[in-house]
Amino acid sequence: MNIDLKELADKAVEWAQLAGKHTLNYFGKSVEIIEKSDASPVTIADREAEMIIRNKIEETFPDHSIIGEEFGTKKTKSPITWVLDPIDGTKSFINGVPLYTTLIGILIDNVPVIGVIYAPATGEIAYATKGLGAFYNHKPTKVRPCTSIASATFYTTELSHIKAEGYWPFFESIHDQCKLHRTWGDAYGHMKVAAGQADLMFDPILNIWDAAALLPIIEEAGGIFSDTKGRLSINGGNGYSCSPELFPYIQLHLDKLTS
Repeated sequence: MNIDLKELADKAVEWAQLAGKHTLNYFGKSVEIIEKSDASPVTIADREAEMIIRNKIEETFPDHSIIGEEFGTKKTKSPITWVLDPIDGTKSFINGVPLYTTLIGILIDNVPVIGVIYAPATGEIAYATKGLGAFYNHKPTKVRPCTSIASATFYTTELSHIKAEGYWPFFESIHDQCKLHRTWGDAYGHMKVAAGQADLMFDPILNIWDAAALLPIIEEAGGIFSDTKGRLSINGGNGYSCSPELFPYIQLHLDKLTS
């Protein structure tokens, strides 16, 4: 099967921006909040944004598989799967915080090869295609060198999740050693690592639709995206992004939790 990665990547960037900009129609306004079975919130903005992308995929690539946070899985025989998170950071979106994103990841034979992170409210975008480099705001990007946690900017998602998932000792240790910590979480934090504007982003809970876009972007930017067991995977249920120099140090601290 002849797969045109550039065409797929161009469509992913276009459709992430299309759906993300649609969410701005609801951002900062009062919207109905629906609680899903896992107690996470969803809004009409999440659902309409995902349908925009799904409709585009089904019109253009009807044989491709789709995994979406809001509308589930469409399984086909194609080796290509689109993985969608229309609003990553719905809690931020609901509360008028502009650090939410629209995510598209593309897998080929279950391997992440394309990723897009688009932040509609700030206008920032990061994207990458395996083997073709990473881009931030349409310019080539690389993670910045960071050899010491003492000089690192450390981002995390909300601290209650870190505590609930048993990573509080790790968080305290890294927090006490790092130069700066902020809870600019969700995919926005990972984008900042890819942009060379942060050194470590830690996420104790990740679904496949949260992670699929992250791995190709971080890796193509020269960084490491790993789960907490040191596996370079989008299926670990958690993950962190960092510079290659920091990776052994961070993983050593995580390994201590289970040793």
